Amino acid sequence: MPVSASPADQIRTNDAASGGQPAVSVWRRSSAEAEGVDPRGIRALIDDLDSDSTQDPHALVVVRHGAVVASAQWEPYALDRPQLVYSLSKSFTSTAAGFAVAEGLLDLDTPAADYFPEYADSVAPASRGILVRHLASMATGHLNDMVIAFGMDPEHPIRAFLASPPERTPGTVFTYNQLATYTLGAIIQRGSGLRLSEYLKPRLLEPLGIAPVGWQQQPADVELGFSGLFTTPESVAKLGQLYLAGGVWNGECLLPESWVRDATSVHVDNAAPGGLTKADSDWEQGYGFQFWMSRHGYRGDGAFGQYCLVLPDHDAVIAITSQSTDMGDTLNRVWKHLLPAFQDAPLEPQTDGGDALHDIRLGIGFEAELAALSQLGDEAAGEYRRAGDEGSREEYGALAAVSLERDGDGWRVMLREESAAEAAEAAAAPAFRPASEAGQASLTPVQTAATPTGTVGGRVGDGSWEVTEGGESGTLEVPVAVRGGLRSSDGALAVDVAFIDTPHRLRLWFDTAHRTVTPRWVTQGLGFEGAYQLRAVRPGEIFAVQR
Repeated sequence: MPVSASPADQIRTNDAASGGQPAVSVWRRSSAEAEGVDPRGIRALIDDLDSDSTQDPHALVVVRHGAVVASAQWEPYALDRPQLVYSLSKSFTSTAAGFAVAEGLLDLDTPAADYFPEYADSVAPASRGILVRHLASMATGHLNDMVIAFGMDPEHPIRAFLASPPERTPGTVFTYNQLATYTLGAIIQRGSGLRLSEYLKPRLLEPLGIAPVGWQQQPADVELGFSGLFTTPESVAKLGQLYLAGGVWNGECLLPESWVRDATSVHVDNAAPGGLTKADSDWEQGYGFQFWMSRHGYRGDGAFGQYCLVLPDHDAVIAITSQSTDMGDTLNRVWKHLLPAFQDAPLEPQTDGGDALHDIRLGIGFEAELAALSQLGDEAAGEYRRAGDEGSREEYGALAAVSLERDGDGWRVMLREESAAEAAEAAAAPAFRPASEAGQASLTPVQTAATPTGTVGGRVGDGSWEVTEGGESGTLEVPVAVRGGLRSSDGALAVDVAFIDTPHRLRLWFDTAHRTVTPRWVTQGLGFEGAYQLRAVRPGEIFAVQR
């Protein structure tokens, strides 16, 4: 929830969405000055992120001495809205592993293959040396990401993973490996009899006042672990605070301090030969148990700029969600502005501090050259087929057409997707470039007849965002925020569609003369097949994706 909704001295979270007992927790809210943070540093960071399109911030939470001292959201995103956090999911999986170790469900020094006796005949001899701790530290010995196991054996990717012998001795080399985390999560699920999200609910989520979460799966009912978690920026900050406090929350030890220490210590060197010098790179400081070591503290992070930054030397946590195309630069900006702002003693109140730093509301900018949508004539209404150029097929092959219709005194757009079979019928060229041609066999799924397709859209804001929730947005029930305007030079219609459960945003250019629409993503989702992947998984929902 936005922190401004709470009293000045505390934030109370109460969420009974699970149908059970409300999740209630209290953590402090304070002024930056009282916690020794110079408000000018926070303002400078916000202004810096806000002014650069490569950063595209969505939310920011700053915590010092256990108190929230600042928060900001960039509409149409919100502090209390769950968003896909990509690989930041790994740090939640690590936390589940910490609980499982404490409960005797997981042994770090047991071979991973021992947890899957049904695959015994398929396990490569070299894979028998992969211990659970090697899964947790991305040190399985493989030299390439084994996410390709999903394509090798979609229903049993762990069998394919264990059948693929590591090229190096496990524990000796770092490779960012999605199957390592996936296998770790699957072991926890087997031992507990619960999905990760269900296992974490009474141990982590409820004590921290975090609402129930949804998590993508493959195959159905096995949560990804390495990605696919939808949670709020505030929840990310709470996870960071739990680790900063050594596993203690509101005076109660939830997570063993020994796990916090082990998870946030270096277990494998990850410096790239011939790469940046370690002193200059936040990706070469070593790797823990699903946590990166940073030049300052440690972190969980996810694609396109999802961050949980923990700074023990400054007793601080920073949570960021965004659509960043330069994640290293995001960290550089945080170090530049916030590190000097952290002081050892309280500061005198400042005019730009105090309550003014809480629940700051900004907006994702719109291009200045776009004129008001109200100038668009009724003759523009109708259906626009996706443009036939190769770029449009690569950007959004599942998109068949976009309808533009009057909605009272405004406009409404509706994107219509089609199945692979329908696309093949409608066009001579394939709607999807084969993964081998794309050069991304591990990340470019091919749409199949089973891929859900349908419609998604909403009312178009005239230069500002209008949010349409899932129940009103079309058959795929994907929440969106939409805005539009006319290019001043030629009157061309531009419409932005923000898929607000994810970092991603789509720009549509309408050619009213030829009745075509050109789609271009600001960033396209990893493993993108269609819009069905771009809504938050509901707690307890079966929601399988193809990787």
